Amino acid sequence: MSATEFAELLRALKERSGLSYGMLAKRLHMSTSTLHRYCNGDAVPTDYAPVERLARLCRASPQELVELHRRWVLADAVRGRKGDAAEAVAADGTADGAADVFAGEAVAEAAVVAAGAEETLVAAERVGDERTRRTRRFLVLAGVGVVAALGSVTLALALTLPSGGPGGSGDGDSVGAAGTPSVQGRGTGSTSSPSASASPSVSASPSASTSGSASPSESATAGSSTAPGAGADAPVPLTVTTRPYAWESPCGQRYLIEQGPGQVAPPPVEQDAPAWVARHGAVSAGEQYLELTVQGTGEETVVVDSLTVRTVAKAAPLAWNDYAMGYPGVGCGGGVPTRAFSVALDAARPALVPEAGHKNFPFKVSESDPEVYYVTADASAYDVRWYLELSWSSGSRHGKLTIDDKGRPFRTSGENGRPDYEFPLGGSAWERAGASPTP
Repeated sequence: MSATEFAELLRALKERSGLSYGMLAKRLHMSTSTLHRYCNGDAVPTDYAPVERLARLCRASPQELVELHRRWVLADAVRGRKGDAAEAVAADGTADGAADVFAGEAVAEAAVVAAGAEETLVAAERVGDERTRRTRRFLVLAGVGVVAALGSVTLALALTLPSGGPGGSGDGDSVGAAGTPSVQGRGTGSTSSPSASASPSVSASPSASTSGSASPSESATAGSSTAPGAGADAPVPLTVTTRPYAWESPCGQRYLIEQGPGQVAPPPVEQDAPAWVARHGAVSAGEQYLELTVQGTGEETVVVDSLTVRTVAKAAPLAWNDYAMGYPGVGCGGGVPTRAFSVALDAARPALVPEAGHKNFPFKVSESDPEVYYVTADASAYDVRWYLELSWSSGSRHGKLTIDDKGRPFRTSGENGRPDYEFPLGGSAWERAGASPTP
């Protein structure tokens, strides 16, 4: 019965959310048939992470989250013992007796697992802390050893190599420059060696530069890497224009604002959303929809190799009020873009995933053949600050562009359990969602 009770709660949360299986499966990055099996009790997820994510998307309460985890533990314990029980039944032919014994043992074992879960987590954290301390001590000692070795080599070279000659100060400076990690900032238009572009330091923090941000009126630019003889001073051959507050449909866009409903202006139209967001210090709630236009600056073809999500910080969701754009009762809809991607910001390593039926990178662009990409980024468990890194190549040249919100990272926060408001059509003030209309 454990799997049945688990599926019943999942199904109740899904039905209460009002979202279709297809919509939920899309946001969870799983197939619709898999989600059906979970909610029908035909299968139990092997990992609790998608279960929690589904519950948060359905706006489960803290009590429901605890109960759902308890039921999953019981269902998972039963699922893990089914193979052993089947073998025992086949061996002695006593199917009914073995089933009864198995059920009793499985429930008892699951209860023990659930009761001791908190103690296990605390113990694991203590072990993790001890391992972290040992690792840090090892890294410090290793670092000291490396510094000492480098110092000895440098002293030996200084004593044996003549100044200004082959391998002297001139060559020594070149070697040092090539071996020093360099940060490839946004909007500099500078060039660096291929080895420098491959360095982890290429992923500079969005606050490292004040230019090169992508906005409706600005294009993102960045340093490029070129092969020897390819022209170190050549400009970046493409631009990116970003609309960070585009709407897939008015009814689907929401914002978190710290102020109460009496201090918030009525919902804007889409083209006025950036100014409205800036005025109220709003943060995209649950989902953010980006529109990126990538275009070459000349006749040469540029390959957009990839678009990578970089997380700057994660924190608890903002405890602000949730305001819905659009007006209740007004039809909402949106077109189907040709290059659509989604990213689950709650994941440990968020990554762009093409929507069903859409192609993945790479793509080609030029001045006469631009590309438009639509990115749906959703968050439910965290307040996430993030940006995008676009990798491009053209012949022997290659580089990266940082795409953010005018020099700041994009910001998307979960809104589960937050007070939600809507602005009735023809009304004069924000009202709690689901409340009776003001006469």
